[in-house]
Amino acid sequence: MTDYAEEQRNELEAIESIYPDSYTVFSEDPISFTITVTSDADENGDTVEATLKFTYVEKYPDEPPLWEVHSQENLENNDVEDILTLLQQQAEENLGMVMIFTLVTAVQEKLNEIVDMMKNRREEEKLRIEREEEEAEKVAFQGTVVTIENFLAWKATFDLDMAELRKKRQKEEEQTGKAKLTGKQLFETDHNLDTSDIQFLEDAGNNVEVDESLFQDIEDLDLEEDDPDFDPLDMDSDED
Repeated sequence: MTDYAEEQRNELEAIESIYPDSYTVFSEDPISFTITVTSDADENGDTVEATLKFTYVEKYPDEPPLWEVHSQENLENNDVEDILTLLQQQAEENLGMVMIFTLVTAVQEKLNEIVDMMKNRREEEKLRIEREEEEAEKVAFQGTVVTIENFLAWKATFDLDMAELRKKRQKEEEQTGKAKLTGKQLFETDHNLDTSDIQFLEDAGNNVEVDESLFQDIEDLDLEEDDPDFDPLDMDSDED
């Protein structure tokens, strides 16, 4: 007949000596304890950690112990699920033998694998970002290839922007009451402008002053009047 209690006590003594800093008794009846398992550190000093809680059942090791992940650091939920699945597989393979050391060793290896996968994910993410930055630089350098489709899209947006700008300017002019008119628009809106110069001369009468200094003294003009053959009409024809 198997002395389960004796086998359990012997295993606990061995576990305490193997894991002196991470083994903690949780309860005496039933016998329950925790072992904290930490992965090896990666090149950045990052680690993952899981504290496993084991509880002996009456017929352990012919029956598997109870286990759970009591706490963890830097593990994802799927990592925890993978650890629980691993414990189940190892327990089934080691029934009939004390197995705590085997279970803890399997989890230790699993944590190291997780750290390696985290490292690979970081490297892949770094490469992905670098590729995206390179592609962005290429696009910025090459510019956008003009096609009929994107030109029409740009043209539609441009027309809308210009229409909005014209509406805005018209509204501002209406609000200030100072809308500027062209010369043609001024004549169209005020027909008195086409006779304004004539009206000015009629109102001035004979009082229009002329600045004679603006004209050359007639005596200084070389009109060749002393020449009996001089004909002003001939000058016009010569100029033509």
